[in-house]
Amino acid sequence: MATRHLIRTIVLQSLYEWDFYKKNADLSQVITRNIDEFGPGIDEPQFVVNMVTGIVEHLKELDETITRVAPEWPVEQIAIIDRNVLRIGLYELMFADHEEVPPRVAINEAIEVAKAYGGVNSPKFINGVLGTVYKELIESGKLVDTPKPEKTEEEKDEEKSE
Repeated sequence: MATRHLIRTIVLQSLYEWDFYKKNADLSQVITRNIDEFGPGIDEPQFVVNMVTGIVEHLKELDETITRVAPEWPVEQIAIIDRNVLRIGLYELMFADHEEVPPRVAINEAIEVAKAYGGVNSPKFINGVLGTVYKELIESGKLVDTPKPEKTEEEKDEEKSE
């Protein structure tokens, strides 16, 4: 598992636990325990801390975005995994350094985490919400669309053989 993918998984685990306990858990203890348990020796433990604390700091804005984009799904009624995968993806789209985490990578990573930990419809739901916000950010000029990277010859050959 790639380091950043593992980090997002630890972020999800930490947010899940914090959210499950109605935001009453000691977040720093939760993060430390999850890093120790799920990611001993990861290269960037501070990335986990920064991401979780950033999400919590922007929680109101992230949840308002979810409510605006998916009004038929009140945030508190979205499955706890999906709710927190959305928060991770939205945080990376709206507040992260896009040089470090390109928007398309943030969306793809959120979808992959949803595939691994969410329900059968989670990836489609996550993709729909994040895709809508991505388009809004581009249209508003807050984000510059980056073209998909060209596939290598090896990737093209792999697709043909599938």
